[in-house]
Amino acid sequence: MADPSRPTRSGFVGAAAVLLATLAGCATAIPPVEVTRFHGPGPVAQSGGFTIEPMPGQEAGSVEFRSYAGAVSQAMQRFGFTDETALQTVAPSQYVTLIGFSRDVRSPMAARSPVSVGVGGATGSYGSGLGLGIGIDLSGKPKNVVTTQLSVQIRRRANNEAIWEGRAMTQAKEGTPAAQPGIASEKLASALFSGYPGKSGETITVK
Repeated sequence: MADPSRPTRSGFVGAAAVLLATLAGCATAIPPVEVTRFHGPGPVAQSGGFTIEPMPGQEAGSVEFRSYAGAVSQAMQRFGFTDETALQTVAPSQYVTLIGFSRDVRSPMAARSPVSVGVGGATGSYGSGLGLGIGIDLSGKPKNVVTTQLSVQIRRRANNEAIWEGRAMTQAKEGTPAAQPGIASEKLASALFSGYPGKSGETITVK
């Protein structure tokens, strides 16, 4: 006769199923990221010292900027670059990494509106004049939708030439973990530098 105090095999199986379902839910909690990158036809640098600076209109001292700066720095160092931000007063770095980000909250009842993904808007930028419109249908959503975007430019300090730039964008329902700036910054930076430098002008989806 089975001891009622001991869990049955079916109980173990049921518990395992619940655990796997929970893990699957965590794995899919962060939505996909749309990534577009631009660079020249020749080899793109994958080493050298860099310092991080905000794009015009961004506040370098904000907590959110520091979160994105840290995430981008880690992503670049994984490819062989060296973060010399703390040493910039001693000697200028070879590259300057410019970071910009935005967070837009829209009601699900808002009219359908395109979101620009093309990189550009700066002198010497490979993405200038190029763009890709993405129509996002937010109708029928019970919660507001948060669109978070990260833009990065790597410029050669000597002549201010852009050697690489890209933009990553993701969406999540307001109030969910994926909509939090700290989580979004890590996800966007990791996706943006996935397979660096990437194919110029191509838009990919990173899950």
